[in-house]
Amino acid sequence: MGVTCVIRALIGTGGDRRELVESEAHELVAAMLDGGVAELELGAVLALLEQKRCTLAELLGFSSALAQRCFRLKAPSATARPTVFASYHGVRDQPNLLPLLVLALHRLGVPVLVHGTLEGAGGVASAYVFRELGVMPCSSLAQAQARLDEGKPVFAPTAVMAPGLAELLALRGRLGLCAFAMMLAKLLAPFDGDALHIVAADDGEERALLQELLSLKAMRALLLEGTEGEPFADPRRRPRLESVAAGESSVLFDAETVALRHAATLPHAVDAHSTAAWIRRALSGEAPLPPPLVNQIACCLYAAGCAEDMNQAKAIVAVETGSLAAA
Repeated sequence: MGVTCVIRALIGTGGDRRELVESEAHELVAAMLDGGVAELELGAVLALLEQKRCTLAELLGFSSALAQRCFRLKAPSATARPTVFASYHGVRDQPNLLPLLVLALHRLGVPVLVHGTLEGAGGVASAYVFRELGVMPCSSLAQAQARLDEGKPVFAPTAVMAPGLAELLALRGRLGLCAFAMMLAKLLAPFDGDALHIVAADDGEERALLQELLSLKAMRALLLEGTEGEPFADPRRRPRLESVAAGESSVLFDAETVALRHAATLPHAVDAHSTAAWIRRALSGEAPLPPPLVNQIACCLYAAGCAEDMNQAKAIVAVETGSLAAA
């Protein structure tokens, strides 16, 4: 079935009653990313996709289409696997601490790539905080590769890694539709070789779907329910942290049921400047790292291959952060 027929069938059934097979999903997203869908039809399709839950077959098709339209980077010559974060939400209700997680991992020898948007749609984007911390967005794939090779943390705007996806995300301001494009962004795999993906789910149902997808595709990932959509553990209450590798999953930390009492140690303001200032203090040891983030750092170290098991990862983090929160 051609993409025009797929679009007509999707629109004609109102979307929610029409499940695409994998090949149809691939063909549809390929055309959307290539600019091959007329503006009116594209708006209608995006509106329908926003309203329906994706099936596993659809996600498989979507991800394969995106994989063919994503530029690739070479993993740097480091002992740890490169770790990938997708940052596409603006955090509004609390500090955006994704840059803290990224810079802590970088200090521990993990190559880190963050891809995402340059603006937060009314919230504090990771790009804002990174800029305050001196991590500037890369303007090209070559610059991103050079920074990786130099052992620096990398922030790559979506347009650098997947221009077609960036075009879809740009429609957010005009149409107010972004959930589907953000779901696609979670599936972006910028490295040809073995890499660790930190994947944030919006809720339990999406988490289960992503876990099944990651297992089927044999991707290595740390899966968690994100903080306002961002892939860092809620500093006030740890979510479940689940490792996915070689088609199998295991829970590294269970979710906490009550909020922690250390919230007073977090930044009092959530703007980028205040958040970056607090992150500097935390990285220098002047402020304690929130235990849920310490736990996530340990999970990342283990999944990235920096530790033989979780006990060793916890010990490394406890020593490096001066905290027993990982124990």
